[in-house]
Amino acid sequence: MFRALWTAATGMGAQQKNIDVIANNLANVNTTGFKAVRTEFNDLLYQTLREPGEQTSEGIKSPVGVQLGLGTRVVATQRSFAVGNMQATENPLDVAIEGDGFFQIVQADGSIAYTKDGSFKINSEGKLVNADGLALEPEIVIPENTKQISIGQDGTVSVIVEGENEAQDIGKITLAKFVNPAGLQAIGHNLYVQTPASGDPVVVDPGTESTGTLLQGYLELSNVSVVDEMVKMITAQRAYEINSKAIQTADDMMGIANNLKR
Repeated sequence: MFRALWTAATGMGAQQKNIDVIANNLANVNTTGFKAVRTEFNDLLYQTLREPGEQTSEGIKSPVGVQLGLGTRVVATQRSFAVGNMQATENPLDVAIEGDGFFQIVQADGSIAYTKDGSFKINSEGKLVNADGLALEPEIVIPENTKQISIGQDGTVSVIVEGENEAQDIGKITLAKFVNPAGLQAIGHNLYVQTPASGDPVVVDPGTESTGTLLQGYLELSNVSVVDEMVKMITAQRAYEINSKAIQTADDMMGIANNLKR
C-alpha cells in the first residue's frame, strides 16, 4: 500500500514540473525569438516479482513476468527550434533569420552567446547591440552621419551617409549553426550558450549550410502555440488530479485495513 502512495507522489511531482514548463511557455508567448519547451518523462525502476520466461513448473515457462512500477520522473525539457511567425516592423535594425542559424552576441566576459532575437539597436559608439547593450559579433559600427541602413539576405550591411548617393559596405553579419541546437543551454535574456551536447558552432554566411537568410525589417516571433499549451495544461492538471486521487484511495484502503475487527 505504501508503494502506491510514493508512486502517485512521483506522478504529482512530475506534473507540477510539467505545469512549470507550460507556464513559462505561455509567459513568453510574446518574447521575440522564444522557442517553446516540452516536458519529457521516464518511468522509474521496477520491482520484479517474477521474471518473464521464468519456469513455473516442470517444462513450463511463464510467457510474461510480474513487475510493479515505482512511478515517473521528468527526464528532459526539449526545446523546439521550429521557426516562428515573422512580423513586419519597418525598423531597419530589426532582422529575422529564415532558417536554423543564430546571431552571435559578445557577453560582458568576452564569451559568445547565441540568440534568435534580431531586435538590434545602436549604442553611443555606433555599434549594433541587443536590448541589453551587448554587441553583435562580428562587430558592426554604423557611421554617425548615416541616413540609410541596408542589411542584405546574405548578411552584408551597407549604409548611405549624408552627402552621398551610393551605398558603402561596412561589414557582414554571420550566423552560427549547431549539430544539436536542442543541446544549447538557455541563460535568459533571449541568449543561449553552447554545451558539450550542442557541439561546437559552425560560423558561416547567411544562406549557406541551412543557416537561413536574413530578413530586414522583420522579427521572428515566439513559436509558442497558445492553444497547444492550453491543451497540455488541462491534460497535466487532470493527471495531477488523478494521482492525488490515487493517494487518497491508497489512504482510504489503509484506513479500512486498520479498522478491521475480528
